[in-house]
Amino acid sequence: MKNSGFYKLKFLVTPEEMRSTLELFQQKECRFTLSNYAATTHDLDQVCEAYETYYQYFTAQEKPNYHPHWVYSVACNLDQRTSGFFMKNEGHNFPVQEQWAEDEFPYILLSLPKGFQVNLQDERGNYYIYEDIREHLPLTYALFEETSQSIKKMTKPLRFKVYAGESSEALQEQKPPVRISPSAAQEMSTSWLFEKYGISMSVK
Repeated sequence: MKNSGFYKLKFLVTPEEMRSTLELFQQKECRFTLSNYAATTHDLDQVCEAYETYYQYFTAQEKPNYHPHWVYSVACNLDQRTSGFFMKNEGHNFPVQEQWAEDEFPYILLSLPKGFQVNLQDERGNYYIYEDIREHLPLTYALFEETSQSIKKMTKPLRFKVYAGESSEALQEQKPPVRISPSAAQEMSTSWLFEKYGISMSVK
């Protein structure tokens, strides 16, 4: 289907780096909304505090006893109509000694739909098609690009090694489509996740 799918960026940064990223949205007067039934709106401090709780779950030396969760809609009115982005936590599955690890490597997904719904009508009735969002919402797309470039400048491609095969000496490199900042990589390297699975990583 034409213009289907999403523009995506997967990344992990420190809470301080995330704040600088989210400030780009705040400067454009975007609203951060939880994906609950009430669509609760949070201010920048609340969003950052929630991210810090999520981030600390994975960087702690001992595994915390809560379940990390961070999901927001980012609504903007840049193109004379409401549009926006979606940000949520996800995880990369990785193998350890011939089976999948019970935990995942964390990251945040920033996404923007590629298609813009256009309602049409003909003799058979109403229908809609998806046209290129870059033509209908150029300022929203430009903000996505600006944010993506800002994140890319502070991050490098994620590469880490785990003992994936039978042998406890057979290190296998994982190359997920995720970017990580050097500071986040440093803090992750002393975490319970790395200790539990014998993960090694170097981000220069």
